[in-house]
Amino acid sequence: MVSTAPSPVVTATPPLPNAQRVYVHNLSWDSYQQILEAMGDHRYARLTYDEGTLEIRMPLEGHENSGRLIERLIIILIVELGLKVKTMGSTTLDRPDLLKGTEPDNGYYIQNQPKVAGKIVDLQQDPAPDLVVEVDITHTDINKPALYAQLGVSEFWRYNGRSLYIYQLQDGKYQEVETSPTFPLIEKSTLYDFLSQCQIDEVEAEIAFRAWVRAQIQQRKPNSMESIENAN
Repeated sequence: MVSTAPSPVVTATPPLPNAQRVYVHNLSWDSYQQILEAMGDHRYARLTYDEGTLEIRMPLEGHENSGRLIERLIIILIVELGLKVKTMGSTTLDRPDLLKGTEPDNGYYIQNQPKVAGKIVDLQQDPAPDLVVEVDITHTDINKPALYAQLGVSEFWRYNGRSLYIYQLQDGKYQEVETSPTFPLIEKSTLYDFLSQCQIDEVEAEIAFRAWVRAQIQQRKPNSMESIENAN
């Protein structure tokens, strides 16, 4: 008796206000790679592959707007805090050994920036991005936290259009936390306020947020000096 691999099964979600998703099930890794190559780099759709299931997302305005504004907030924080960054955007993150591949909305090397600066990242040799952001306003069939945890992403933000969920990798699994390990300066409410203000005027929102971050940094400097003096 000859056994054959299951035929790929394609399903689609109906048109939704913020994204449309198409799923292909029982798809081999090689077939996923062929689809990536055929679609090319200059495309609007984003792909996620998880052990035989391929999700193809076509994000619309609400999704893109939230993703770009969250990225702006992150870059402001990086600049004002004097950190380094390698921005990955939606670069394909493939791990053939895990049968997992994804194109997040935003990915960043911050703590590990020196390890990947000036080179093309290879996840078979290089660490995963330190921070990944996904905007999932509509339902997804793929367990994104589990996927990014297995890829080794230290911090994962997931925004559903109303609430931000922050996950920190601990012992190979994500634990939901209230404050970003990378940016303990801000709370979730800060992000919500920034996104809300951006709906009125993005430029004014950025100016106000930069001023707020600088004020927070200045407020913490005397406390830091007091701690040093007390320790001595």
